[in-house]
Amino acid sequence: MTSSEETPSFRLAYVPGVTPGKWVRIWNERLPDVPLTLVGVPAAEASDALRGRDADAGLVRLPIDRTDLSAIPLYAETTVVVIPKDHIMAAVDEVRAAELADDIVLHPLDDTLEWEHRPGRPAIERPATTADAVELVAAGVGLLVVPQSLARLHHRKDLTYRPVVDAPESRVALSWLEDETTDLVEEFIGIVRGRTVNSTRGRPRSQAQGKSADSDGARRKPATGRTAGRSTGKATGGSGAKSAGRNPRGGSGGPKAAKRGKPRRRS
Repeated sequence: MTSSEETPSFRLAYVPGVTPGKWVRIWNERLPDVPLTLVGVPAAEASDALRGRDADAGLVRLPIDRTDLSAIPLYAETTVVVIPKDHIMAAVDEVRAAELADDIVLHPLDDTLEWEHRPGRPAIERPATTADAVELVAAGVGLLVVPQSLARLHHRKDLTYRPVVDAPESRVALSWLEDETTDLVEEFIGIVRGRTVNSTRGRPRSQAQGKSADSDGARRKPATGRTAGRSTGKATGGSGAKSAGRNPRGGSGGPKAAKRGKPRRRS
């Protein structure tokens, strides 16, 4: 079987914390014959997965190396600090980075937040992953500042989190190889950007204009028959027209009114 005869499919990479479920559901509704496969990748390896063609597109965390990659920013996440439930900060609704100055703040190797000045005191060693760092927080070793979705992903009953109001946000983007912007990639771009199924994007302009013209013509088509007569009657006089209809002898009744009465015989 040649490549042109292969069944089309779409592979979507995604990094931890990102939830593509809504977009996948829309894809399955619009393109039921094109299976979409999800490929989970660590944040630091997302760019390599796209360049290695392990996925057709990916939901990644910025920044990434944009060499030969296109990227569309989708949204930004709140940054939070993960703390034990009995920590003093658990008593407040939000914190500032300066309030972490006396605490050890863990910095895992897969962290993607861009700090100008990282808060808190550094640990002796950096945890390999965010999951490892969460375990250390639970053990009382330090605190962890992460995007909110990662705090939810690694939720534990003995931990909680609070927003850090002046921390950098984590930005999530859709990325793909610049030279491989296929029709299926365009379809997914349309989905994440909220285009409707009837969007004219990618459709021949003549078809879109023809459909619009047909719709306008149907809306503007004048009413006919009895409906038109009723509309005209309302517009031209309401009660006056009704009075004329009840008086068959009046001139305003027209020819129909004249035929209704029988001529009287003369005695």
